[in-house]
Amino acid sequence: MTSSPLRRAYFALVRRILRLWVRSETIRPESFELPASDAAIIYALPRTSASDLAVLAEECAKNGLPSPLDALRLGAFHEPDAVLFLTPSASWFGRRRRSSTPPVLVRLVNALSQGNLENALIVPVSVFWGQSPDRETSAWKLLFADTWAVTGRLRRLLSILMLGRKTRVQFSEPIPLKELIAQNKGNERTLRMVHRILRVHFRNQKAAVIGPDLSHRRTLVRGLLHHPQVRQAIAEETQREGIPLEKAEARALRYGNEIASDYTYSAVRFLETLLSWFWNRIYDGVRVNHVDRLQQSVAGYEVVYVPCHRSHIDYLLLSYLLFHNGLTPPHIAAGINLDMPLIGGMLRRGGAFFMRRSFKDKPLYTAVFNEYLHTLFSRGFPVEYFIEGGRSRTGRMLQPRTGMLAMTLRSYLRSSRLPILFVPVYIGYERVLEGRTYLGELRGASKKKESILDLFKVIGALRQRFGQVWVNFGAPLPLNDFLDQQHPGWRQQPAAEGFRPPWLNETTNRLAERIAQRINQAAAINPVNLVAVVMLSTRRLALDEHALQRTLDIYLELLRAVPYSDRVTLPEGNGAALIEQVGNMGMLAEQNDALGRIFYLDEPNAVLMTYYRNNVMHIFALPALLASFFQVNARIGREQILRFSRALYPYLRAELFIRWEDEELPTVIDQWLAAFVTQGLLKQDEQAYVRPDPSSREFVLLTLLSRVVMQTLQRFYMVTSLLLDHGQRGLDAEQLESLASVMAQRLSVLHGLNAPEFFDKSLFRQFIAGLRQQGVIRPDRNGRLIHQRKLGELTESVAKRVLPAEIRLSIRQIALDRTANRPPHA
Repeated sequence: MTSSPLRRAYFALVRRILRLWVRSETIRPESFELPASDAAIIYALPRTSASDLAVLAEECAKNGLPSPLDALRLGAFHEPDAVLFLTPSASWFGRRRRSSTPPVLVRLVNALSQGNLENALIVPVSVFWGQSPDRETSAWKLLFADTWAVTGRLRRLLSILMLGRKTRVQFSEPIPLKELIAQNKGNERTLRMVHRILRVHFRNQKAAVIGPDLSHRRTLVRGLLHHPQVRQAIAEETQREGIPLEKAEARALRYGNEIASDYTYSAVRFLETLLSWFWNRIYDGVRVNHVDRLQQSVAGYEVVYVPCHRSHIDYLLLSYLLFHNGLTPPHIAAGINLDMPLIGGMLRRGGAFFMRRSFKDKPLYTAVFNEYLHTLFSRGFPVEYFIEGGRSRTGRMLQPRTGMLAMTLRSYLRSSRLPILFVPVYIGYERVLEGRTYLGELRGASKKKESILDLFKVIGALRQRFGQVWVNFGAPLPLNDFLDQQHPGWRQQPAAEGFRPPWLNETTNRLAERIAQRINQAAAINPVNLVAVVMLSTRRLALDEHALQRTLDIYLELLRAVPYSDRVTLPEGNGAALIEQVGNMGMLAEQNDALGRIFYLDEPNAVLMTYYRNNVMHIFALPALLASFFQVNARIGREQILRFSRALYPYLRAELFIRWEDEELPTVIDQWLAAFVTQGLLKQDEQAYVRPDPSSREFVLLTLLSRVVMQTLQRFYMVTSLLLDHGQRGLDAEQLESLASVMAQRLSVLHGLNAPEFFDKSLFRQFIAGLRQQGVIRPDRNGRLIHQRKLGELTESVAKRVLPAEIRLSIRQIALDRTANRPPHA
């Protein structure tokens, strides 16, 4: 481009003008480094562009890289510039020009083949105009940001004028040309191969930043009707409903329009601008962890983001952060209840596609939805959905709903261009935006449907302090690796009709469990949930300042000594700093007297704090279980600890999605026991462990820790007590679940338990399912439950070691009263 004197003068003028106006930055400059080598460095730009070259030259100077404007002189090889352009520029009005192999590339390959050049590294570079979502404020400017449309010189000029101060540059890993030459395919084939590698790379790079090139929505939706599965569903609808073919097709088209997003890049940019103001207005900051690992792992994959679901703003926040870090915002599966006037259209243009809560008795709708999802996967667009189905009102990970996962697996088994990578995401709030609504639901109020009026409630909430948000990206899960582990040889197994192999349901359930565990594996422990763990373990929901501070410090030391995973994050500061932060948010009340401050939870915060404690309860469950063994036992041998832990751990793991496999348990338990000894919470006497004196400060700390899991253990004991007292075949699963919930309500009144989730039916249902999975109970042909004969012995043996006598006797008494008073044949 700058070889002749006239062109050099033109380029020098362009560069000088651009330097006055354009402001550019490199995307993640720390992630790019040229290898130490004597090879010729040639930068590759996707199209001929003086403006792109000028920006590249500026960024190379900033980052200490060789300039693309320097002449290359290596032996007999000489080039006036160190840059090549893959395709010629379009005309002023966007008309494409005929493409050919760049002459620089031809000369490079010839020089390497003839031995006139030792080696050459081609560094692909992408320049994006208007890529600064954190500062953009003009919707008009967003219209000129980079898209997939062919950009003419006139539009590029307008883009520079509108967006020149918000330009980003992406350097990619160098391509060693010598290694490609070494394949001995001949110069012509090598040139085609290099050209193809660069073309594919630039297309993938652009897709990673602004999203794949999707067809117009109307074309895409109409195209769904021509796929064989949808055509078959239309024919079946015609026969089943007795309607004309045209009416069935119109119905399918209506379903497609109801489902499909209307993804528009300019709309996405506008939403990011609007939302960036919202985050900064509501929250004190958003902390993002492990995004660098994510950026390194997504290349070459069809990415499916699977975050936990705590708030309506989860998916907006995640899309914003992905975009901000140079990754494509995903298409997001949203409930049809969010397709409200105004809001639904905005979300649809931002990438949301809508789905009904139930597909039951709607085979045509199911076929259209499946085909739409398959189209997204086939075209390489990232997708996001919540495996919990809805928002967690209790703060804990909900039992996964496997519908979307099953559709994903069927789509992949049917056909795939790219392997699928599931990316778990943990989103943790110091104060969730819907806290007031959740408070009512935690107290027993019925769940409210979303309404456009809910948006106006946010305005009133702006006066509160919401603290910070943590977004932690978990360890990605490649679907191929998971299937290889679960079903070796699955690639050779022909899929059943409808791409439903016989192992699909079981594998989907296991996949859901694994993803839920990986979400929890990336949990963020923040000041609020850590204070909640401590305060809710006290009998009076109160603790003096020094005791609270000391307990928080001990917990932080334990968590550092035995990390739950390398993805879990801990709060900064010591116990005193955490108390101050939570107190400033108005979530911790205090009372002063002559001896100092006492912190306590008032009634609304006491209920709401159970939500935040549950965010991280899975991290504390195992150490709390170990601590509970020493509440009624002064001394326990290691083998007994392992035996009791193995008896209870499977149910804790199933309820809380804890990460450790059964075979890992002894090692992890030894680590926790060693940490207890280090902190003075236990003493070791050969192969046994001894608790501190019951009047000591250390025993109080051990007791507080044990109470974290106490309500879970109580629920377990209720279910087994009811099973035993009703005898073999005395109850079916539904009756057992209902009776256990009623018993829990009575117990909460008798013992003053301020935790409405204590009698949540879904938790009992989950535990009963766990008993069936472990083979402890099984239904007969009539659905009546049969339990193992050793259940009673095991239940009482373990309960005596983990539950206080008062609670244990209350549960037994309520169960006995229920069986004594039930009518005959009840």
